[in-house]
Amino acid sequence: MIRLGSALHISSSGNIIVKIENLPKIGDKVVDENLNVVGEVFDIFGPVSAPYAAVKPKTTKPENLVNKLLYVFPRSKVKGRW
Repeated sequence: MIRLGSALHISSSGNIIVKIENLPKIGDKVVDENLNVVGEVFDIFGPVSAPYAAVKPKTTKPENLVNKLLYVFPRSKVKGRW
């Protein structure tokens, strides 16, 4: 589990905007401090020095997550053939 960052606000499209501390990958699962799944990383945007992430929520009340720390479970690497 890696610390993603703090949820700033809910966008007009309903996504949770997070100020990134550790760069995730698109599609990584996002959880709160109680390991409840909050959503998944939908987009990464902003300047390289201070990026933001849009998290597509999978909760009924994403506004309760504003000003809370969120964490990410990185996807496991899939072993396969080239």
